[in-house]
Amino acid sequence: MAQNPRFWPLLLAAACLGALGTALASQYWGGLHPCALCIYQRYAYGAALAVAGLGVLLADRPDLRRLALLGSGAAFLAGAGIAGFHVGVEQKWWEGLPGCTAPGLPSDASVEELRQLLLDQPFAPCDEVPWSLLGISIAGYNVLASLVLAGLAIRAAARVPESPAERTLS
Repeated sequence: MAQNPRFWPLLLAAACLGALGTALASQYWGGLHPCALCIYQRYAYGAALAVAGLGVLLADRPDLRRLALLGSGAAFLAGAGIAGFHVGVEQKWWEGLPGCTAPGLPSDASVEELRQLLLDQPFAPCDEVPWSLLGISIAGYNVLASLVLAGLAIRAAARVPESPAERTLS
């Protein structure tokens, strides 16, 4: 099965869909509102999904499949970096981004307007851990998952056989 040229890009795309589906389910059904850094981590999975999807479509071209796998690996590494930064913010090792703090409120608003403004927008600070298992936060697990997926993508790219055109060039 792993010999099928679409196997690894499909596996990586499925992992991305699983991660994004889990994030959306925990948000909309579990009530865990994402912070700004959580959203950025989703972008990395979206980028990896798009590039892995290209790898599925271009699986018959080994050179392009290799590039797609490497691109997915790079997106996963970027996601691991974002998640690692998020862990640091959660642990108070460093400050988060400007979007990690509560939104600014207009100073001339009435108490009722301020109340409504706060109730209308869910906000999750980046430096609070909304859920953890065995002392590891969601961002911590995302670091691990992203690194594993990056490793799989890079290893799969290294195992793509050379195309006949590449062999004649070398």
